Amino acid sequence: MSRKVSGFKAWLVQRMSAIYLGIYFVYILQHFILTPPATHHDLTIWLASPMVVITMALFFLLLLLHAWIGLRDVIIDYIHHLGIRLTVLALVAILLVSCGFSILRTLILVAT
Repeated sequence: MSRKVSGFKAWLVQRMSAIYLGIYFVYILQHFILTPPATHHDLTIWLASPMVVITMALFFLLLLLHAWIGLRDVIIDYIHHLGIRLTVLALVAILLVSCGFSILRTLILVAT
């Protein structure tokens, strides 16, 4: 029973994150098509806005979480040898976490 609930929770997280990712992507496209920044300075001022930093950080957090769930499911489904599966899962986790730290560092540098 708990295994089905866990699968449902992963499914729900992936669907909810996809909704946010889609809405935010449309917002970014709309923003840059309707009101593109005229200069680099205008872009950095917009990026330094607290609301933009928070929504962008949430976007990338959900993107990485969405990727983890999808990659984890594919790896579990197609790599049957337990040792190789755990190694690949660990490598993917390390890669996604390092991407997350890199994105966080970039957002902090832009915001300051």
